[in-house]
Amino acid sequence: MVSGHLPVSEWLQRIRVEYQEMPDLSLNKKQMQKMWRLDAFVCDALVDALVAARVLRRTAGGAYVVHGTGV
Repeated sequence: MVSGHLPVSEWLQRIRVEYQEMPDLSLNKKQMQKMWRLDAFVCDALVDALVAARVLRRTAGGAYVVHGTGV
């Protein structure tokens, strides 16, 4: 279940800001689901949108980091 039932645009902004404020943040999808209280379907959609927008990228280990970082 999604916490607070925010519109998708607000979730995208919230996640983007978290990663901007903590540039070394590296989370896998399970960690994202726990941190933001997202269900798997919503988390997948948000992450896919952020990757497509080149805000985040997936590491070889399956974590998501700020696009353009050397992690």
